[in-house]
Amino acid sequence: MNVNLAEVPGFMATHARVLDRRCYDLLMGDGDAAGVLAALEGYRNPDGGYGWGLEPDLRSPESQPGAALHAFGAFEAIAPVTTPRAVALCDWLDSVTLPDGGLPFALPLTVAAGTAPWWAGGDPAASSLQITSVSAAAAHGVAAHDPAVAAHPWLDRATRYCLDAIEALDERPHAYVLSFALHFLDAVYDTQPRAAGLLKRLGGHIPADGRMPVEGGAENEALRPLDFAPLPGRPVRELFDPEVIAADLVRLAGEQRDDGGWDVDFARISPAGALEWRGAVTVGAVRTLRANGVI
Repeated sequence: MNVNLAEVPGFMATHARVLDRRCYDLLMGDGDAAGVLAALEGYRNPDGGYGWGLEPDLRSPESQPGAALHAFGAFEAIAPVTTPRAVALCDWLDSVTLPDGGLPFALPLTVAAGTAPWWAGGDPAASSLQITSVSAAAAHGVAAHDPAVAAHPWLDRATRYCLDAIEALDERPHAYVLSFALHFLDAVYDTQPRAAGLLKRLGGHIPADGRMPVEGGAENEALRPLDFAPLPGRPVRELFDPEVIAADLVRLAGEQRDDGGWDVDFARISPAGALEWRGAVTVGAVRTLRANGVI
């Protein structure tokens, strides 16, 4: 497996937003938490939430549940450093959580341009397992080193909602719902007694080769084994044969482009989003390959 790390900094300089450049530098041991947090601050609103395109396909400036995943990802990346911004985000999420404990997929937009139709069409009055599970999973990643996030009542509410909603699933969910639910169950595996059984049951929906087409997505869009289980040593990784993971690591390493970055197989919604996704997924690809001992 050949990965040309020497080309990545140039790609990031010419394609990626400052946040992802700072995260990449931190990942490679050259940056610091302060730089990541400073870059993230530009996406923050006074209410404690995040918008302004932090989710690259949701360009509207107001705070949105869909941006929380990316903010929590930055807070997890700076571990063991903590920041009060993480608790403030939990406060904001608590303020928009619906009575059943779930988050709406999206709130009303103030600027619709450049935003994907699935975000623009989100029902603000209906709880979404997809957005709640991915947000809660990311928050649990932060909670592992931030006691204030671990103790926040929003995280408890969201966790109970996700467990109940996952337990109520009676058929195979959409690929992204399945992926995010599995990430959530993996994150709470050691603290929630129901997680082990639910993880095994949901895992039965994944094809043997680990490739799941995305219904309604772009042509040939699919989730792969490393999308479901990027890290070794985690319970969700046990859903896949080692040979399947090994083959997917070869696939991921081989998808580095000549310009040094990785690309996405889902729809491009805006010129800015297309560039920003490439920067974000490049950081993710390098992180996954490093965690698995490939580079």
